[in-house]
Amino acid sequence: MGSPFKSLLFVAVVLAASLPASAQVRTRSGLVEGTASADGRVRVFRGIPFAAPPVGALRWREPQPAPAWKGVRKADKFGARCMQGRIFGDMAFRDEMSEDCLHLNVWTPARKGGERLPVMVWIYGGGFQAGSASEPRQDGERLAREKGVVVVSFNYRLGVFGFLAHPELTKEAGGSGNYGLFDQLAALRWVQENVAAFGGDPRRVTVFGESAGSFSVSALMASPLARGLFQRAIGESGAFFSGPEGTLAQRSLADTEQQGLKFAEASGARSLAELRARPADEMLQAALKGPGRWFSPNIDGRLLPADVSKIYAEGRQARVPLLAGWNADEVRGGVLMAKERPTARTFSAQARQRFGDDAEALLKLYPAATDEEALESASSLAGDLFIGYATWKWIETHRATAGTNVYRYSFDHAVPVAPGPAVGGRTPTRADIGARHAGEIEYVFGTLDSIGAPLLPSDRKVSELVMSYWTNFARTGDPNGAGLPRWPGYDPRTGHQVMHLSENPSASPDALRPRYQFLDARASKPRKP
Repeated sequence: MGSPFKSLLFVAVVLAASLPASAQVRTRSGLVEGTASADGRVRVFRGIPFAAPPVGALRWREPQPAPAWKGVRKADKFGARCMQGRIFGDMAFRDEMSEDCLHLNVWTPARKGGERLPVMVWIYGGGFQAGSASEPRQDGERLAREKGVVVVSFNYRLGVFGFLAHPELTKEAGGSGNYGLFDQLAALRWVQENVAAFGGDPRRVTVFGESAGSFSVSALMASPLARGLFQRAIGESGAFFSGPEGTLAQRSLADTEQQGLKFAEASGARSLAELRARPADEMLQAALKGPGRWFSPNIDGRLLPADVSKIYAEGRQARVPLLAGWNADEVRGGVLMAKERPTARTFSAQARQRFGDDAEALLKLYPAATDEEALESASSLAGDLFIGYATWKWIETHRATAGTNVYRYSFDHAVPVAPGPAVGGRTPTRADIGARHAGEIEYVFGTLDSIGAPLLPSDRKVSELVMSYWTNFARTGDPNGAGLPRWPGYDPRTGHQVMHLSENPSASPDALRPRYQFLDARASKPRKP
């Protein structure tokens, strides 16, 4: 037998050989040392600070530069997620929680700096109330390894910590309320300053996100402060365009300041200084229990100088290529699993109550002649009001005013359902849930195994398709490539083509356009006070 020393030396040599070249990278703040993927083909850097901890006097301030460090900083575990309640049951985290949460992660297949690979910067969803870059379904390793892109994800402040507006805060900084969005800007600036050292190309940055992340993409495109920080954009289910019932409308600074004053009063704080002095856990619980607990982005006059839809209508957004769409069954499972499922009678009655003189026109587009038809129409209408219309309006407006490539998709593939408790007296199936809200995330990242449910060969096929389209777009601004079904641009001259992402993908003219035109006309009508 060999000596223990020789055995340990052999193991060390093997481990060293499995690491990609240059496991250490120098950032503007100092050296970081990452780890290697199991196959040694991807370097992974987790928990890199991109801004100073937003605590104490920095709570409710724009993110400040990350302090420099000496020596080598280990980047081998995720940074803490930002303060949040347990709101969404489908979220799983690989981190702890702390107010000190402004960290990012990098997955790179590059062996050294200077390779100039496309960069994809991910923004997670969660209604601006929850989420973390540590979620397994959003892991960037497979995209980096199989598609040759650098993937970056980061945390941003949420809820009351990310979006509290208050007159004292406005007086202090000339505006208030969008700290979470300022965190996103800071992460994108970090990418511009540092990603070349990880083998990425700062001139080929794609920002992409889902739900609140997609809303964020639409806002970043509208913000003059984000100009030049990215060159392409992907939006998955969501945009800041108000719906026909005033849904998703951005609130003014004055309105959100009043919300902040009510929160401060309810929490017993007499000043901004007292609010900043409160422990983070105490602030979180006060926000979760208090009035108007859902804090979200506003028109702050700085990052967003006007309503996002107005900025797009006037052509003042970033004129970058856009790939966007939503899922075919965004909320179908919730409608089908409800205790009181819609019927032909109840759906028609509710349509007349909600839409008044427009109800008959609506019922032609969302018919309810039978209970089964009513159930499907209720699902379609709920999805359109929740996500579909706003995303459609974003795509339409950008296409009309930007003069750049626009591609629209519909994710049609029914997703696996992880084992769980019965809902509404029954256990949901793939057929019940369909292509649900957020169901495409694991397909985008190739992380299907994180679902924890039986998979079909079609799941792998659809994931490969989506990964290829998304990364082709990041590479060139066009999703098309060798071996893929042709994805036409979104153009009125060719019937507003939509790419249907499924086991049998195909593009076709938008068959549902009359629905969105009806909702658009409804949204344009003056609202009664």
